[in-house]
Amino acid sequence: MIQRTIVVVGGTSGIGLEIAKEVVARGDRVVLTGRDQERAEGIAASIGGNAMGLGVDISEPETIAASLAPIGPVHGLVLAAIERDANTVREYDIARARRLVTLKLVGYTETVHALLDRLEPTVDTGIVLFGGRAKDAPYPGSTTVATINGGVEGLTHSMALELAPMRVNGLHPGIIGDSPFWADKPEAVLQGYESRTPGGKLATMADIVGATLFLLDNRGVSGTSLYVDRGWRLT
Repeated sequence: MIQRTIVVVGGTSGIGLEIAKEVVARGDRVVLTGRDQERAEGIAASIGGNAMGLGVDISEPETIAASLAPIGPVHGLVLAAIERDANTVREYDIARARRLVTLKLVGYTETVHALLDRLEPTVDTGIVLFGGRAKDAPYPGSTTVATINGGVEGLTHSMALELAPMRVNGLHPGIIGDSPFWADKPEAVLQGYESRTPGGKLATMADIVGATLFLLDNRGVSGTSLYVDRGWRLT
């Protein structure tokens, strides 16, 4: 079996890091990125010899191409970078909104653009864009998050059409109970969300990793938005 190279943007922490670890565990090579070069290199070293770390700040799109220059041929791309944001219409922070919109919509797109000369133009190449269920289930303070996650869905459709035969899919996690962001929440908060899922459990980081690898590998899936939330919107 040929060793593939998968780029995980936002791979130095949280779900992105778990994806990077699993890519290496299954025998492939991973290039993980974070904003800080030294930290990315250190985390890659902790994963093993098949991991490489790069400093890439996708909230500064003009710098992306140069930052990605050391990467060779790419067989899969995961765009998992995210920043948490609480922004409302009544107390609107333009600078924070602009940064997050730039990071996910412009930054995601420019990353793909910058790697096009190294992405293998075949159906075996998968690109996964991370959005989130806030696009369908907004919450107080999710004005920007809900908007950009809806934008990720549109971006998924556009890229899937334009970049074929490469495959592009969107992954929209719900509340991930064991993720760093949610695991520290008060137990009563998590129980409230758990009670809304048919099975009484929240999705896990392992669920997201499995879904990501499915979208990277499955040659029959493109232009799709995959929701990983244990069905919590059904109740």
